[in-house]
Amino acid sequence: MVMPEYRKRSLGILFITMVFGAALGTILGDLIALGLPEGVVKQFFLQSVSWGISPVTLDLLVVTVTFGVRFKFSISSVLGLSTVYYFFRYFR
Repeated sequence: MVMPEYRKRSLGILFITMVFGAALGTILGDLIALGLPEGVVKQFFLQSVSWGISPVTLDLLVVTVTFGVRFKFSISSVLGLSTVYYFFRYFR
C-alpha cells in the first residue's frame, strides 16, 4: 500500500516536532528547577525515567561500530510533548 505524499511528509514533520517539544520541555523544566529552592517541587521537575538500549560495540577489526539509544523522560518533557502535539494537530 502506497501512502500519499502529503501523508509521508506530515509524519516526518510530526516526528521532528515531537523531538523538538520534548527537548524544549526538558530545557524549560531544568530552567524552572534552577530557580526553585531545594525541596519536593524541585525534585518533581528534575526526576526522570530513563529507557533505552545500552551501547553495544561491534568490532570488525577494520571498523568498530557502537549502537545504542537512551531516552530520558521527565514530567516537563511529557508536558512539552503534549503541548507541541496539541499545536501540531490544531494547525495542521
